[in-house]
Amino acid sequence: MTRNVTTGILVAFIAAAIVAILVLIFLMTNRDASTHTYPTATASLVSQSGDAMGTVTFHQQDDVVVVALDVSGFAPGGHAVAVHAVGSCSPDFTASGDHFGVEPSRAGFVHPNWKRDPVHGEHGGDLPNFYAHRDGSARADFVTDGFTLLTGHDHSLFDADGAAIVIYEKPQIYGAVEENTGSRVACGVITVN
Repeated sequence: MTRNVTTGILVAFIAAAIVAILVLIFLMTNRDASTHTYPTATASLVSQSGDAMGTVTFHQQDDVVVVALDVSGFAPGGHAVAVHAVGSCSPDFTASGDHFGVEPSRAGFVHPNWKRDPVHGEHGGDLPNFYAHRDGSARADFVTDGFTLLTGHDHSLFDADGAAIVIYEKPQIYGAVEENTGSRVACGVITVN
């Protein structure tokens, strides 16, 4: 009988130790997840004449980036939005280079090459259109995996020459062929917070 009691106590002790270890692992894992901070970035948009036109914020969340526009001063209607490969807006907005992408590819938000693909290229800087109200203001949120704010990745916005965000005069039609979206009406250099 004493042997059964001792065995029972030993089993209970081992079970309690296993539960304590599992609880500790759970707490440590959740603590690490809750304290992990992802990078954020901001771009202050200006017009060709230097007028402030709003702010674009970028929030890294796991494997995607949430892009939030809060803008004003635009013509009512649709406007194309794209992240460009060079972090410069001066002396004019062409200094921002072409759309961001690791490999040369065809344009178009819905084109298969938009996704990151080392074989077929990418055009990850393309973002959806936004639509300005009659007063020229707009608020829009996008989610993309076409680029990252994390450094050390081939599709990071923070490479040697940085990146900029450009807003165009007209909307894009989301086709496989790059269409005329008009002039570049606003630009902002993307800087990490």
